[in-house]
Amino acid sequence: MGNIQQGLENLKRHIKIAPEAPGVYRMLGENDEVLYVGKAKNIKKRIVAYSHFDKLPIRLQRMVSQIKRMEFIIVENEAKALLMENELIKELEPKYNILLKDDKTFPHLVIDVTSKFPSLRKYRGKRQDKNKYFGPFASVTAVNSVLDIVQKAFLLRSCRDGVFNNRQRPCLMYQIKRCSAPCVGRISEEDYKQLVQEAIDFLEGKNTKLQEELSAQMNEASERLDYETALVLRDRIKALASVQRGNNVEYADIKSVDMIALVRKNNLVCIQVFFIRSGQNCGNAPYFPKQIEDADDNEILEAFLSSFYSSHIPPKEIVLSQEIENKEFLEEALATRINTYQKGNKAHIINMVKANAEASIDRKIAEQASVKSNLEEMVKWFDLPRIPQRIEIYDNSHNQGSFAIGAMVVATPDGFDKKSYRQFNIKESDFKHRQEENDFKRHLEASSGVGNQSSQFANSSQKIINQDDFLMMKEVLLRRFARMTPENKPDVILLDGGLGQLHAVHEALKDFDLSGIAIIAISKGPDRNAGKEFYHQLGKESFSLPFQSPIAFYLQNLRDEAHRFAIGTHRARRAKSISKSKLDEIEGIGARRKRDLLNYFGSVEEISQSSIKDLQKVAGISKKTAEKIYNYFHF
Repeated sequence: MGNIQQGLENLKRHIKIAPEAPGVYRMLGENDEVLYVGKAKNIKKRIVAYSHFDKLPIRLQRMVSQIKRMEFIIVENEAKALLMENELIKELEPKYNILLKDDKTFPHLVIDVTSKFPSLRKYRGKRQDKNKYFGPFASVTAVNSVLDIVQKAFLLRSCRDGVFNNRQRPCLMYQIKRCSAPCVGRISEEDYKQLVQEAIDFLEGKNTKLQEELSAQMNEASERLDYETALVLRDRIKALASVQRGNNVEYADIKSVDMIALVRKNNLVCIQVFFIRSGQNCGNAPYFPKQIEDADDNEILEAFLSSFYSSHIPPKEIVLSQEIENKEFLEEALATRINTYQKGNKAHIINMVKANAEASIDRKIAEQASVKSNLEEMVKWFDLPRIPQRIEIYDNSHNQGSFAIGAMVVATPDGFDKKSYRQFNIKESDFKHRQEENDFKRHLEASSGVGNQSSQFANSSQKIINQDDFLMMKEVLLRRFARMTPENKPDVILLDGGLGQLHAVHEALKDFDLSGIAIIAISKGPDRNAGKEFYHQLGKESFSLPFQSPIAFYLQNLRDEAHRFAIGTHRARRAKSISKSKLDEIEGIGARRKRDLLNYFGSVEEISQSSIKDLQKVAGISKKTAEKIYNYFHF
């Protein structure tokens, strides 16, 4: 603990000049290290509480003793204070703030109501327009299930505008009765908008008599012998009926509520969130806040609400498992109601949410015990000086040298740290340059008759096939180590590969300080059999772990996660390149002009063969721009 008296004096000195207004305050320590970021409706009143030193938990006493100075930012209202606080916490990660490390966005359904023929699609990200959003859904499975039902019941298109505008005949979705085919005029604009409004009312839980209305329409169609329309209406009714059967009676009267419960056990805190929208449970998600030492449940829950709803749209009501002190402040900031219930249906549901939180924390404790046991085994098998706190796993992926990707995955005693994952895009020009350098070195070694351990191995390996992977791994590790800091230095580097990768990495990192870092390569076993892998370390004999042992499964899981991440990023880069064209390289040709040119000429090949006069026929293409395009393809 720092100097308590000095810290309190510094705090009281800043209380005198603190504004009596809503805003954000920062507590700074030695060398302007940010210790804590907080928000308040009245900054002066809030920081006065820190001067009552004996009433503070040990964690905050330690913080106050380290205060050197404070900074204040005045904002318009509570909502602005909450947003700014969370932006600063995420950017600075102060060591005395409770952190929500595993926050993530959730999928939604969106209807682009501004379009002539609105589409229904899945969406993940911030709401930035005037479209209609429904959710959140806690998983992709949940959102896919609702999307499937809504497509069957309301026949809205799900295709992108580019596909929609270029259709000449109905697609498969129309054939399987999941779309009304507005792209080719199988439904009028007025009738389609009616379907859109019915879908919106259904997703918002407003239209409770929709099935009755559809039944009446089906009977009318049957009476006038319009059996095709009657069949479509019948299928829509069946889809809606499946929703009714799947609804839980307990949620029937709940329109827009998040149920949140907190449970504490074994120095862990779990916060479970249930999303209930329009009488349906849209799923749930557990959270495990970090840096909770000595923090009480009230502080943790308030910190969670502030952080969580800075990146998620609050529902109309938030139901908590327990009361919080700053309820009024958060209600004003979030523009919602925050309640607790001791009896009734919502009390019953929040107890169920709490039971789920207890189950989640028990699973987390079991997982941590398993990981700890595996890390202890790693210490024994690989002669590590201590239990590793940061393991970096590397893999790469490419297509014969094209779209080359290096991937780094990070594992800690708490599991995979996905925020620390990194991808390394390897340019073909850089890759070929390094290939030429290595080819020249090998030529000199061969001509002089001198070789080292790594070049001897290269001569006995698969040569050209493996050299690409070796060079890529060298490139990735060099770039990683060039940006290494004491805070992100790994204890273990795990490579997907054999002795070749191991020697390549040691050669690449020979000028760096590798003390305290164990470099391990994991290669496939006989017949590429999972569970019989070989493990390699420099200066040690290669070995296999006991077949189907927990430590073997753990290391396989680490390697497979790196492989999954590498393959995924490689495919994404390759897919992105497919959408590019030579037009992207011409100065002054943006997305709109590119689209207009392709719509007019049909292909880049046709554009390349067109004259300046023909190019000028496209709207928005001046003579100067036409000359640029022509010169690009002909000079």
